Amino acid sequence: MTTTIPFGAQLVGRTEKALNAILGRTLAGRGITEPQWVALTLTVTAGGADPAGLVAEALRVPEAVARERLGELALADLVRLEPGRPAEATARGRDLWQAVRGETGRIADDLWGDLPAGDRDAAARVLNVVLARAGAVLSADR
Repeated sequence: MTTTIPFGAQLVGRTEKALNAILGRTLAGRGITEPQWVALTLTVTAGGADPAGLVAEALRVPEAVARERLGELALADLVRLEPGRPAEATARGRDLWQAVRGETGRIADDLWGDLPAGDRDAAARVLNVVLARAGAVLSADR
């Protein structure tokens, strides 16, 4: 039985945990962790920029830790690291990313694809405000 949870930290947290569990199942057996997945995604989508800062921000870790995740991906031949150049996904990395994105995209369509666009837009607005405010709190605590 599912209980309706009012909007707030519990709802956001439980939703995030459920979505991470789905991602975890999708990544299982592929030799990549959730933090590495984030690093790979940001590498693929960085548009030629160095993804390390983006990875650090997304994972809420120091840039040195983000670079460790990228190094792990390089050891797995998913990312290419060359001095003086931004990290870039290898063909193997792009293939893995596309396969996982395809699976998670189908799941996302099942989860919220039939929700009215206005509801999705409102949820995006609210969650972006909460994310920005949480980022400000984290920045102030440094």
